[in-house]
Amino acid sequence: MKKRTKEPWMDADAYGRSLKPGIGLNLLVTDVCRSVAFQTGILGAEAVYDDEDFAVMRFHGSEWMLHADHTYLDNPMTGVIGGVETRGAGLEIRLYGCDPDAAEARARASDCIVLAGALDKPHGMREAFLVDDDGYVWVPSRALPA
Repeated sequence: MKKRTKEPWMDADAYGRSLKPGIGLNLLVTDVCRSVAFQTGILGAEAVYDDEDFAVMRFHGSEWMLHADHTYLDNPMTGVIGGVETRGAGLEIRLYGCDPDAAEARARASDCIVLAGALDKPHGMREAFLVDDDGYVWVPSRALPA
């Protein structure tokens, strides 16, 4: 059951047809507004559109969607998320070009879970591991200088 009270930014059919070939990411979340706040405030992502049911997020040309659980009542994923406390087990959502030190500092200031602070890794990246309220692990990372 949708909770949206405003006009959507774009017709769902038109948005679906506008998606480019490649990988798509859709995160099922318990609270879209809270997830948007984490992704914009901590990670520096842009909310292209957001309401109580749905959001389109963007970061350096990458785009993903957020859907509230209550919008997925007739979706096959309903059985997967039912009763699950932590989402995305085993999934790292990596934001290349996102300053891990700055994201970690914002996460700590907001009392978010910092699974691992910013460190230089042997694979040529500096990265941090941050956990949002739904349990998704976000990895802001930047390439180390050569």
